[in-house]
Amino acid sequence: MSFGELGGGLQPLDGGWSGETFLADAGGDRSVVRVFANPRHHPQAAEIQEALHRLVRGLVAVPAVLEVRRADPAAGMPALLVTEFVEGARADQVLSTLDETSLADLGRRLGQIAGTLAGMPFLTAGTFVDGDLRVDPFALDLPEWVESHAERLDWSTADLDALRDVAASAQDLLYTVTRVSLVHSDLNPKNIVVDPHSLQVRAVLDWEFTHAGSPFTDLGNLLRFDRDAAYVAGVLEGYVAQRGGSARAALDLARAADLFALVELAARRTANPVAARAHDLLHTIARREDIHAD
Repeated sequence: MSFGELGGGLQPLDGGWSGETFLADAGGDRSVVRVFANPRHHPQAAEIQEALHRLVRGLVAVPAVLEVRRADPAAGMPALLVTEFVEGARADQVLSTLDETSLADLGRRLGQIAGTLAGMPFLTAGTFVDGDLRVDPFALDLPEWVESHAERLDWSTADLDALRDVAASAQDLLYTVTRVSLVHSDLNPKNIVVDPHSLQVRAVLDWEFTHAGSPFTDLGNLLRFDRDAAYVAGVLEGYVAQRGGSARAALDLARAADLFALVELAARRTANPVAARAHDLLHTIARREDIHAD
């Protein structure tokens, strides 16, 4: 769909791979327009995201929702979600500029967000199906998840068997967690806007993949690729301050929970650079049979 079909004044925003997020500027008033044109989106995707913003607002920094527009198939218009534009810098662009003290500071702030979300309970793991955030249940079984993606991974038998062993051990660890919580599911520095000077978090963006699931999934996402020791220690400190327990136990569970995302990304490694990087990381984890390998 072209910009002209959506209306003038839209510019694509940097970051992400959907190509469906745009900056709108009307007389100096800027907003962000998320377009749900791809058929992969849930029919009520815009309403679900608006509900999630209402659910977490006041607990986690999120942009204000300005408008929700339902899809109009007869007019050829997709659903839209319009939110305020939040000034700041993406946290992934800030990380590389920080010293160890500031890395730990930012890490603590992000860990606190993951811990806050992990404290928002749901009774059943699953995807959200409407604006009331009703849940369509799914099973959290890592060995089954690996089998369902094995053909697309296209690995050698030895590497797949090693991954199966890793998945089985990780699932035994995940069985010790009996609670289900809200999961952003794409909580990484690319989707977090911060003040580049104070490092205050101004907004958590892109709630497209949010679901009910493991309280350690978002923590695993935050620690997937960013492995600087000061940052990791800060993230774990922030998370444990919110949820309790030990940093080591949280890290083990985070790495185990993150295998679900790594397997899914690795199975489509040609889709984008993030998926390719996830594939390489998963391959290393399997060959070393160590969820902490990098």
